Amino acid sequence: MSIKIKALLAGLPLMALMACANTAEAPKTASSQPAEKVVHSDKNPYPSTYKPYPGAPTAIRNVTIFDGEGGKIDNGVVFFANGKITGVGGADTAIPGDMTVLDGTGKFVTPGIIDIHSHLGDYPSPQVDAHSDGNEATAPTTPEVWAEHSVWPQDPGFARALANGGVTALQILPGSANLMGGRSVVLKNVYARTVQGMKFPGAPYGLKMACGENPKRVYGSRGRMPSTRMGNLAVNRQTWIKAQEYKKKRDSGKEYTRDVGMDTLAGVLDGDIMIQNHCYRADEMAIVIDMAKEFGYKVSTFHHAVESYKIADLLRDNGICSAVWADWWGFKMEAYDAIPENAAILHNAGACTIIHSDDENQIQRLNQEAAKALSNGRRMGFKISDADAIRWMTYNPAKALGIDAMTGSLKAGKMADVVLWNGNPLSVYSRPEKVWVDGALLFDSRDPKLRPVSDFELGQPGEGDVK
Repeated sequence: MSIKIKALLAGLPLMALMACANTAEAPKTASSQPAEKVVHSDKNPYPSTYKPYPGAPTAIRNVTIFDGEGGKIDNGVVFFANGKITGVGGADTAIPGDMTVLDGTGKFVTPGIIDIHSHLGDYPSPQVDAHSDGNEATAPTTPEVWAEHSVWPQDPGFARALANGGVTALQILPGSANLMGGRSVVLKNVYARTVQGMKFPGAPYGLKMACGENPKRVYGSRGRMPSTRMGNLAVNRQTWIKAQEYKKKRDSGKEYTRDVGMDTLAGVLDGDIMIQNHCYRADEMAIVIDMAKEFGYKVSTFHHAVESYKIADLLRDNGICSAVWADWWGFKMEAYDAIPENAAILHNAGACTIIHSDDENQIQRLNQEAAKALSNGRRMGFKISDADAIRWMTYNPAKALGIDAMTGSLKAGKMADVVLWNGNPLSVYSRPEKVWVDGALLFDSRDPKLRPVSDFELGQPGEGDVK
């Protein structure tokens, strides 16, 4: 009998593997909602079918709490029940008798980590050509493609990000070959059979855009436009003009021919779809800000943004976030003028600062990346607290994704996306001990049954095994 079949017959189906172990009710999977209850529309033709796994009312006491919004409580207590945070308080806060109580002495609690820039599922492991589904590099603008239509839910990277990095939500983006690469999607980091079962309910879509070297290199090498930065802007502007014309026809109430790509661009102009813009150089970011004003849309976040420190005040004044690395640099010319103090300078100027991955390995240690950026800032003389650095991975990315009312901090009424760390998460020695998503315990380092494994990782039938 194959390894896979043995696992299935052992009484722990794969979809139950990540369910709360102490509930008698059979776990409801993320894809179990009946089709007739799912609302489809032109604006939402592939709606989320996500349903939280079952959890138990839980209190974590005697723990150091970073609330995700810059607050810290020593020797505190966190409560959650029915998938929501129900309270956060000090040591003297009474604990209801019906809760599972965990002692967090010497440990730390944070909101779930959120990675605003990931390609998991679209560039999954193992990285082979057959799995390379992130770049539709066939035209300079492809707003008609949606990243979710490439996401492979069985990518082992999702489980690694949960268990090793405490990542409970992430944005999956198309690649950066194109000026307009397509729609992004925000996912809950849970096991599901379908991408709809992972889609973060109520999260806005994003449009991935890209500046600089990538589009001009890809298309210039083919003898096509754009081949220069001025060509990049020209193609962008012409496309936005067409989008304005399309939106005008759509809004007139008269009959019009629907266009999937223009639907996305009109959604940006409506304010329903958020711009997530790959851009390295400060001068290009400034030009994009002007282009956004020309056509009446807003950039949510510049991604990679290694030169954001040069225009921190401009980004702050325009309410634009920068999603950055701690110290990646020099792998191409537009990444050359990076400095390790980038994130700290942005934070010190009052601009929205985010630590992101863009990598299937770095997503597993965003806490360490934030710690490096924090240390570089302190060496520069900036007084930045540990609690502020935690914000770079929790509340700030939630805000930039339009989901901060639902997650990103430990406040009553928000989703119980919670990580219990075995030490200060800004220490290289610390790891997640337990991870909850919507109050369901999906990872426990001390319980082998709560270590998520995708179907793909269970192996193939051997010779002579049942097929």
